Amino acid sequence: MSVTLADVAARAGVSAATVSRVLNGNYPVAGATRARVLRAVEELEYVVNGPASALAAATSDLVGVLVNDIADPFFGIMASAVQSEMSPVPGGGGGAGRADGPGKLAVVCNTGGSPGRELTYLTLLQRQRAAAVVLTGGTVEDEAHTGALAARLRRLEAAGTRVVLCGRPPLDAGEAGPHPLTVAFDNRGGARRLTDHLLSLGHRSLGYLAGPAARTTTRHRLEGHRAALSAAGLGGDAERLTVHGAYDRASGYDGARELLRREPSLTAILAANDTVALGVCAALREQGLRIPQDVSVTGFDDLPFAVDAMPALTTVRLPLYDAGAKAGRLALGREEGPPGGVATFRGDLMVRESTGAPR
Repeated sequence: MSVTLADVAARAGVSAATVSRVLNGNYPVAGATRARVLRAVEELEYVVNGPASALAAATSDLVGVLVNDIADPFFGIMASAVQSEMSPVPGGGGGAGRADGPGKLAVVCNTGGSPGRELTYLTLLQRQRAAAVVLTGGTVEDEAHTGALAARLRRLEAAGTRVVLCGRPPLDAGEAGPHPLTVAFDNRGGARRLTDHLLSLGHRSLGYLAGPAARTTTRHRLEGHRAALSAAGLGGDAERLTVHGAYDRASGYDGARELLRREPSLTAILAANDTVALGVCAALREQGLRIPQDVSVTGFDDLPFAVDAMPALTTVRLPLYDAGAKAGRLALGREEGPPGGVATFRGDLMVRESTGAPR
């Protein structure tokens, strides 16, 4: 049975009129009352526009694109590519554009990496009867969040919204449906190729700066790195020489200093992404260490600035724009879904001046 306005009012202990005022935002409501109503809306999973069955044939021209941080080029590039597929104007966005059929309005939702905010945006997009939703980047590995996310996606699908995951793994097969179409990256394989490259140069003392521990992208890249170390018989010290942090420059700077404190004889540092690698390079230069003569450095993603860094970063190039554009086409039903519902993009190793043989 669908949740009604009266159900929300009863849960919040207010009148139905007060609930309506809070949701419509057309009348001042005390802050504590407003918070109580919104909490009840969230707990009951109330959808303003009525039961999902009535919405299935009434989606809007809105497409939601969820990103962790729009200021991060990793997400900005993918969001731009998704949006390029929404435009009816030839040459729009990154040059692809669409001339066939009406366009869609792509709205970027910045979650700040918050699982709760991700769920809130999905509920808001359902209320707006979004035609499609594209979720980009890795997700938090938390059982409660995974279950809540799967429930949100089920309601979106029931409401007629197409859902595509881009740059994150597919939902666990054990989760109840739906299982959205997925555009994934081979993070494990890319990380393994980076580590194998350093091992082939002769490095045997390697530090690793990982992203946040609870993120799928972090785990997959770390698994690829450690698989290469284990194959070379060097896995015993991997845990000690791993430092977790955010995917930002400050974490690279602080993490590099911590790795050098733990192991002053390090000859290589692998960073979680290119932005983290910039922080690593700054910390090494501050310590009077040369790159790559004293310490080799690698990044990941091949963001636009990677080739212009000093020295240019050895990294793994992910086809971010191509992946985002594919996700956009899948979201609008303009491209047939891949076999098994998952399309995986491989990352290419880009060897540049930031890596060399140890001395």
